[in-house]
Amino acid sequence: MKGTSMRQISKLSLLCGTALVTALFLAAAPNAATPEEKPAEEAASFEPAKVQSFAGAFLAARTADVDHDYPTAITLYRKALEFDPANLEIRERLMIALFLDGQFEEGLAEAEALKDDEAVERITTIVRGLDAIRDGRFGEAKEMLAYSGPNDLDKLTHTLISAWADVGAGEEGKALKTVRDLTGPDWFKVFTDYQLGTMALVSGDTNAARTHLTAAITNEEAVATAPDTFMRAVMALARLEAAAGKTQKALDAISVGDGMISNYAPLKALRESIESGEKPAQQITDASQGAASVLFSIGAALNRQGAEDMVSLYLQVSHALDPESADTLILLGGIAEKLEKPEQAISYYEKVPADSPMRRISELQLGLALAGSEKVEEARQHLKALITADPTDLRSYLAYGSVLSDAKDYKEMAANYDKAVEVIGPVPKQGDWTIFFQRGIAYERLKKWDQAEPNFKKALELNPEQPQVLNYLGYSWVDMNRNLEEGLDMIRRAVELRPDDGYIVDSLGWAYYRMGRFEDAVAELERAVQLRAGDATINDHLGDAYWRVGRKLEAVYQWNRALISEGDDVNRDQIKEKIDKGLPPLDPTATTADKRPEEPATPAPAPAGNKS
Repeated sequence: MKGTSMRQISKLSLLCGTALVTALFLAAAPNAATPEEKPAEEAASFEPAKVQSFAGAFLAARTADVDHDYPTAITLYRKALEFDPANLEIRERLMIALFLDGQFEEGLAEAEALKDDEAVERITTIVRGLDAIRDGRFGEAKEMLAYSGPNDLDKLTHTLISAWADVGAGEEGKALKTVRDLTGPDWFKVFTDYQLGTMALVSGDTNAARTHLTAAITNEEAVATAPDTFMRAVMALARLEAAAGKTQKALDAISVGDGMISNYAPLKALRESIESGEKPAQQITDASQGAASVLFSIGAALNRQGAEDMVSLYLQVSHALDPESADTLILLGGIAEKLEKPEQAISYYEKVPADSPMRRISELQLGLALAGSEKVEEARQHLKALITADPTDLRSYLAYGSVLSDAKDYKEMAANYDKAVEVIGPVPKQGDWTIFFQRGIAYERLKKWDQAEPNFKKALELNPEQPQVLNYLGYSWVDMNRNLEEGLDMIRRAVELRPDDGYIVDSLGWAYYRMGRFEDAVAELERAVQLRAGDATINDHLGDAYWRVGRKLEAVYQWNRALISEGDDVNRDQIKEKIDKGLPPLDPTATTADKRPEEPATPAPAPAGNKS
């Protein structure tokens, strides 16, 4: 399946091990709502002011909670408590919703009331301990955060935050020893190296800070496990060296970061600042910010599909202690976008301080969020202004190109990427493959294959095993009846690289269909439907394949599924005609290579573009 939509440019991908993810969910409140628990749809239509019963308030609150509409959920949970003030479960849900909505002080009041409730003890202990650090009650914080349980994540979190309480109390040596003595899984070191470095910085021990931060940025696991924390360590070390007048060492640290994660805009800004002779201030300067950084690091590392609520909880609490932390705001904005809350995302991006090296990233994401909220023209003007302000920043062209792709303005999209290629110059880097790939898509959609094909080939030259490019170019060749075997091999390789990508598997099935290999098409398209349930195009393709192998009842069923499934690329009138009349017979005189259906079937959308 081809797809030109690139709703969001890839932000820093936050990956982690299974053990770490499992630990997070073990730490979740047991009564947290899940999509499977979503109450009756009629509850969604309740208006808070009109709710006149506990059951109505509770059901409507749960619906709002599952939909991540926290302001409404909070109002309705409070309404439910009017009917049943002693209901502990409602109060637990209210507290969590308050934190998720960024209402830290209100959530903290509920946490104090629930401090003896074992069901939410993990949450109440952390937030109360952090509040104590924020208020300078370091001894109290230490008492609250004492932990002897079996959960590795809780052990790490409590120990690190407790150590920051020691730093705040002036017992820096004790704090550093506590963290050095911490034992646990190998992934602990990713976090402890950075925390030790920043604790030493706050304490004024630059030699210890340099040692620990160097360990953090030379840890091979750090980039894969906690890339945000890795980049924080890189920038902290660079700032340390710049402050000591060691400009070259500062730039060397930045080069380490560039080598691991390319095109990271804050590093570019930091490099320019240091090269101009400035000595940028450190991000963590006190115990409160340090404690906030613990939750940021863990929440960022756990940021993945399905974990949005718990990650938001960590980040919102971190934000309350360090409200100007730009990377926290950007991650919260990214989560809001994933949850299809563009207006909320915009509000986070707008809060990033103007002098932050991450301001550029926030502006780019703001442009994408504007488009996501259907303010397309405003998004276009915003992103064009960013390109004008810094024509060398390739991220700007990708963000603007994404908006143009969604708007199907392929002429402007092609012109945009033409400019980006000029910026790249005659010697592109491996990371520039995306620019050529997107330019190829623009020209392919303009039906200028002679200009599209060289761009796809260039993208593959730069990144030979890139599944999206293999899929797009391979499918395009098959669809045009060119280079059939080579194209099919490319799609097969894309499937090998992304076996769980329903769109790419659909490409393989539809390629087989276009080549007249209907049994093979059925096998792949059945798998694609399982991988990507509810996609109209894939259901339509499977229906066509079923018809060609004589499974006509199943074909009609799949076409009917396509009519009620999601997807803008299908022609529903053609599908209705197929349901009514079926597919016309094939030309029995066609050769194998040319045995391609000529009926007006729903076209396959373009192979999957960069949707990450």
